[in-house]
Amino acid sequence: MEDKTVVTPYNAEESKKAQVERMFDKIAPRYDFLNRVLSLGIDVWWRKRALGYLKGRPAAELLDVATGTADVAIMAARMLGSERIVGVDIANQMLELGREKIRQAGLDAVIRLETGDSEALHFPDASFDAVTVAFGVRNFENLEKGLSEMRRVLRPGGRLVILEFSRPRLFPIKQLYNGYFKYVLPLIGRLTSRDIRAYTYLFESVQAFPEGADFLTILSKTGYQNAQCERLTLGICSIYTAERAQ
Repeated sequence: MEDKTVVTPYNAEESKKAQVERMFDKIAPRYDFLNRVLSLGIDVWWRKRALGYLKGRPAAELLDVATGTADVAIMAARMLGSERIVGVDIANQMLELGREKIRQAGLDAVIRLETGDSEALHFPDASFDAVTVAFGVRNFENLEKGLSEMRRVLRPGGRLVILEFSRPRLFPIKQLYNGYFKYVLPLIGRLTSRDIRAYTYLFESVQAFPEGADFLTILSKTGYQNAQCERLTLGICSIYTAERAQ
């Protein structure tokens, strides 16, 4: 039976992974600008809040999965004082923009960006103190495989921090949010990035994502412990944290 929960950017005859790579390479030049505008700048605070879960914990070596243009990697270097940060992503155009931002920030000695697949990480077991993902797990082709891989490269006691869109439940926030994401955001995306599907996919993928308690269950199922969720901005976004057992 066909899985109706699988949402892809273009509905083409290719894997979700290939479509996601193509989509982000296509919208890369306008990605950062659209993030700031479409979220009214709140996405910066969301990232800071998420990285706050790593303060006071070992984070000398950090892996940022689905790093995109390296916003989280750069912020982590400044907030946490990490000695080594590796960012991986499948979209090379996003990585090129990220490398330029890292050079401008003077963080070349700390942050390295690599082309990489979240579901087949090429790092040895227990390589990192912490793993972060901002707005990326929703795009995984095989969610449980990606989560398992991130757990594998975490050191015992290491923490996973995931930032992801969620669905507001309160009236009228839910209705306003759905209208904005479904109608306004794709229009802005089409006018600025010339790819209406990228921003239509955003709404569809958020609707299909197993958020909240469902996602916490998946984290436990894939071997994490102490899984917790904090909902932000009236439920528009959520932070998930979990740990690899000692």
